[in-house]
Amino acid sequence: RSVYTGWGVYNGMKASAEVAFGDASLKGKKIAVQGLGAVGYYLVGHLVKEGAKVVAADIDSKAAQKCAAEYGVEIVSSDQILSQDCDIFSPNAMGAVINKESIPKLKCRVVAGGANNQLATEEDGQALMNRGILYAPDYAINAGGLMNIYNEIGGYDAKRAWEHVAGVRKTISEILNRAAKEKVLPHRIADKMAEERIHNAKRG
Repeated sequence: RSVYTGWGVYNGMKASAEVAFGDASLKGKKIAVQGLGAVGYYLVGHLVKEGAKVVAADIDSKAAQKCAAEYGVEIVSSDQILSQDCDIFSPNAMGAVINKESIPKLKCRVVAGGANNQLATEEDGQALMNRGILYAPDYAINAGGLMNIYNEIGGYDAKRAWEHVAGVRKTISEILNRAAKEKVLPHRIADKMAEERIHNAKRG
């Protein structure tokens, strides 16, 4: 599942970049990746392939060394990753990493990563917006693993699964553009869209 989750986060990050910078390309963008476990590792591979400048951290020194050796990325300490001067901060490890202590340290335009429950509180989403930082809602951008499992129903087709997960880009784009248009926080728009889909499914 992590392979697909990383692919989904990468596609969602491109949608976020398009909204924040007016261009979906990640080439030349500096991206700070927190967490180099399964999801972060695959994400870094996609980012490096596109030409992004990646700086990364992981509490597991072996995971960090592996990523540095394979992809040539810069490794910093876990304490330093939050305050990197970058275009995109990508949390892919622990939850609640976006909180009242960490938000003032962020030097990015976008938060887009695969970790679950990234916002410690509802208020932290507003705090990000107040600082002009765009947030890609976690459960929307990291849905690739579950989407892959869904594709096992009725006979698995890998090509179809990859294309389905790539659709995370369209979902994140819709969330962020709707949030801007309706002047509502992105994570609340994501909740609203999920509720709309559930309601429509119940109606048949």
